[in-house]
Amino acid sequence: MPSPAGVGSAAAVDRLLQWFDTDGADFPWRRTRDRYAVLVAEVQLQATQAARVVPFYREWMRRWPTVEALAGASLGEVLRVWQGLGYPRRARHLHDAARRIVAEGWPAPERLTDLPGVGTYTAAALRCFADEEAVIPVDTNVARIMARRFPDGWPGTPDGRGWAVGQALMDLGRLHCTARAPSCDSGCPLRDRCPAADSGTVAEVTPKLRPQGRYQGSLRQRRGLLLAALADAGRVAVDQDPDAAASLVQDGLAVRRDDDLVPVP
Repeated sequence: MPSPAGVGSAAAVDRLLQWFDTDGADFPWRRTRDRYAVLVAEVQLQATQAARVVPFYREWMRRWPTVEALAGASLGEVLRVWQGLGYPRRARHLHDAARRIVAEGWPAPERLTDLPGVGTYTAAALRCFADEEAVIPVDTNVARIMARRFPDGWPGTPDGRGWAVGQALMDLGRLHCTARAPSCDSGCPLRDRCPAADSGTVAEVTPKLRPQGRYQGSLRQRRGLLLAALADAGRVAVDQDPDAAASLVQDGLAVRRDDDLVPVP
């Protein structure tokens, strides 16, 4: 059965862009098209809410405003600045990526995933938000919008608006087309002729995510506590949490000296 007229039309994309031009969020990483700055933001935004990232991003860019500056920093310093943002392997990946970029140059667009810590989504985000290509980075928010509003496929990106489309979809998924309590009738620019909203199946038309394990008492929490103690004291006993200590050493986030953990230099 053909979809209702206008469900995937260019008019819907125009409405989305008009909404974004007026109501789009003003994050600091949206004020630049520098590849390095966009890479920093996208890695920091992985599994972390944008509002929480803002102060970390600003401090990072103040300390290391260029990829060359980051490449010249020690991993220990990088990890200390990252402290509090969580998932510290991201900091190590950024540092490794910076050193590779300085040594070899930026990879071609189709090879961006060769960089440490850069997956398919982050590579697409670099192409969209730094290079302004008409490439849509699809995270869980965007996948949800596509499943609900554009089940027959994306109608196309207007010439020269690739960056704006990508950012608009991010904002829409964060503000209106949310997973649990979407605000379909409270200003969503794509509400008109939305198949999921019209049929009352918004909750059902939501890509299922793999459930995360419990954080309290998890290895991830224990690693974070051990890293925080290490940052405060400069040395902690391995037997404080042998499994977490071994995991940090394996990931290159701490160094073992005899029976203690010490920060990486």
